[in-house]
Amino acid sequence: MKKSVLNLKNKQVGEVDLDMKIFGLKTFPDIIHQYIRYQNAKSRSGSHKTKSRSEVSGRAKKPFSQKGTGNARQGSSKPPNFRGGAVSMGPVNRDHSFNLNKKEKKLAIKSALSSKLSDDKLILIDSFKSENFKTKDLNNKLKNFDYKSALFLHSETGIDKNFKLASSNIPSVSLLNNKGINVKDLITFDKIFIEQNCLKEISERLS
Repeated sequence: MKKSVLNLKNKQVGEVDLDMKIFGLKTFPDIIHQYIRYQNAKSRSGSHKTKSRSEVSGRAKKPFSQKGTGNARQGSSKPPNFRGGAVSMGPVNRDHSFNLNKKEKKLAIKSALSSKLSDDKLILIDSFKSENFKTKDLNNKLKNFDYKSALFLHSETGIDKNFKLASSNIPSVSLLNNKGINVKDLITFDKIFIEQNCLKEISERLS
C-alpha cells in the first residue's frame, strides 16, 4: 500500500510502500486490551504495605485475665481490634507484573498501528527537524494537521535538538523513540506521526 510522506508544512514530499502484514491487519480489541493490562501492571510500584501482628509494637502477653473481667478474652494487644494493632490481611510488597509472549506483543502493536492507519490517524513525516527552537513557530506548522493530541515516533537521527525544545511546551504533544513503541501510547494519542527512518526500523522490528 502506498502512503504519502509529508513535511512539517503538510506538503507531500514523497511516497513509501507500507507492509500490509504490519499496517493492514484487522483490529484485535482483546489483544490490545491484554497488552494495556500488561503495561499498567508492569508500571505499578507494588510498594503499598501495612504491618502484620509480628511487626507492630506491643506485648505478646495477655492484656488481662482470661476470666472475671467481663471483657472478651484476648491473647495479645496486637490484634486489629486494638488501637495501634495490626491490619488484618493488609497489602504487602509485591510484583504486579505478568508475562506476555512476544507474538502477542507484536500482534498488539501491529493491530494498533493498523487501526490508526484505517482511521487515517497515521501520518508519515520526512524528518522532525526545525529551523529554530521557538515553540510558536513549530506550533503554527503543526496546526496544519488538525490534531487533538499527537505522538511523534522518531529514530535516533531523525530528530534534532531544536524540534525537541520547541515541542516540549506544546500541550498534548509527546516524543517517543521507536524502541519505546507501545500500544498504550498508540491508542491514547489522537494522531501518530512517524518519521520516515523510524518507519523502516519499526517495519524491520515487527516483520
